[in-house]
Amino acid sequence: MYAEVKHSIIHQFYTNDGQIGLRVAPATLPINDEVSLLLTELTDVYQAKPSKGYARFLSANDEDAEPHQLSEFPHLLTGWLGQQLEFVDFSQQAAKILHQQLQHYGILEAGFLLMASYTDRCEDYLVVAFLPFQDGVTIAPDLSVDRSSQLAISKVQLAATINISEWQQEPDSVTYISFIKGRVGRKVSDFFLDFLGCAEAANPKKQSQHLVESVQKFVQESQLAAEQASQVRQSVYDICDNQWQQGEPVRVKDLSEQLQAQVPLERSFADFAGSQEQALPEEVLTDRSTLRKLVKFQGQGGGLSVGFEQTLLNERVKYDPHTDTLTIHGTPPNLRDQLRRYFGIDS
Repeated sequence: MYAEVKHSIIHQFYTNDGQIGLRVAPATLPINDEVSLLLTELTDVYQAKPSKGYARFLSANDEDAEPHQLSEFPHLLTGWLGQQLEFVDFSQQAAKILHQQLQHYGILEAGFLLMASYTDRCEDYLVVAFLPFQDGVTIAPDLSVDRSSQLAISKVQLAATINISEWQQEPDSVTYISFIKGRVGRKVSDFFLDFLGCAEAANPKKQSQHLVESVQKFVQESQLAAEQASQVRQSVYDICDNQWQQGEPVRVKDLSEQLQAQVPLERSFADFAGSQEQALPEEVLTDRSTLRKLVKFQGQGGGLSVGFEQTLLNERVKYDPHTDTLTIHGTPPNLRDQLRRYFGIDS
């Protein structure tokens, strides 16, 4: 949710005769209910994306930076923050950079570039998003049916949020830029990161997997009873999921304190994690799908897909490791209906 929107603007990219064109807006958008609704909807979609990455700006001084990753965007952002540029000029020049890259790579992608600055919980942010659109129909005032183009915000794949306050106060941080992760292979986000002049600097999946493994090892070495072990896993998942929903990393110290308050143990999780050969970082970037391994078993292969809550093991679900057999007592209603219809059994 945007606590205080300061500036927002939208530029248009269109296709014509096999070329990509750009139409820049001459002024910022008014701060009204419609704009607030657009930004709120975009925020909800952004936060709900299952996988986000974290990045930092690159410069020519970075040895690992490749030429295509260097962009004028960070310099333009610095110019606007230093009041050498107005927000409109900053956004227009940024749009032109994106336009040049679209032309260079021959990408014919029509849509709208949204840039908005806002303040939330005393921190300044800038959101940059490429909004796709879709053709539809609408009812005109005279009740006739007319064609229209509508923003397809739910389909946004190119978006990033820059925590300006963190960037200015902690320039060595590697998490002040969050972005929507792309799909397998050539990531959808790669091109957008090049436009912004940044590179992924931390991997939430790997860090979350490290956290999951640490929690599992903590449970085993603490020799907890089955019910208590389940409480620990569920509590860790709930705490981390809450941070994930807020777009915030998990501080291991805070996690340990909250866990101790919910499930009192002889040894704190923070002490255990710090004593391991490969210690957890102080802050862990979370990935919801990876964290689910704490509370759910799931797998697929050979035409079979199975998933169930860990609390069901040895209750409704039993596993025999000697015969590699999984027995399920009581199937989900929709699966049961399908099976009964298949065998011609009346429901």
